[in-house]
Amino acid sequence: MSISLVTAVYNREGTLALSVNSVLMQGLSDCHQVLIDGMSTDGTEAVIAEHRGPTTTVIREPDDGIYDALNKGIRHSTGDVIGFLHADDMLADADCLAAVAKAFEDPDVDAVFGDLVYVDSVDTNRIVRYWREKPFDRRRFRTGWMPPHPTVYIRREIYERYGGFRDDLRTSADYELMVRLFYKHQVRLKHIPKILVKMRMGGQSNASWSNRRLANREDRMAWIVNDLKPPSFLRLTKPMRKLPQYWLRPSEPLPKFP
Repeated sequence: MSISLVTAVYNREGTLALSVNSVLMQGLSDCHQVLIDGMSTDGTEAVIAEHRGPTTTVIREPDDGIYDALNKGIRHSTGDVIGFLHADDMLADADCLAAVAKAFEDPDVDAVFGDLVYVDSVDTNRIVRYWREKPFDRRRFRTGWMPPHPTVYIRREIYERYGGFRDDLRTSADYELMVRLFYKHQVRLKHIPKILVKMRMGGQSNASWSNRRLANREDRMAWIVNDLKPPSFLRLTKPMRKLPQYWLRPSEPLPKFP
């Protein structure tokens, strides 16, 4: 079982090394990272040159935004399974990809997802939110649920069958992909009860009130473009699902990153 991890990056010289090193420390031998650099103008290119692994693929060329870059990464991936790791984020420990590969030993599993912690943007060992998940239940999509998308790994043939990210959505293309695959087409999704990703606080969809309003509109469009009726109170239920994350904490400490 081979796994490709796609990382889209633009001007992230201060965070990329931790992200790449969290992949290199994985115990899984058949792991391949695809770095899509949208022509960074800071020191990102030098960071890539210093920290890339022997199997890392680097594509450095202009793109039309993050979702175009992620789709490009899918096309350049060689693994049986494809996941994504943002340039600001890290795999939570050295056993993450081994746990993912183990789950895919079941031929009835098309995709997996795990748990996630949000960490401080500067002190990545300080947990701010804990997104603890449950076994997959498709019906929860109607109450504003989605899996933590940075923890989702999907078999290559699913992308070949149903396509990748829509690049006409600015903030909700990841949500639309989840609705399309796991609600509309009922792709078989399994939960791994393990923290897979440490995600730095921030993000385009929550950066300002105007972006939040745009995200609300695009969340509804994620259903409409799939010929599905959006849930009635999606604007309320989707953000309300995040509230418990602020007081939940993992029962065991995570490995510390420098």
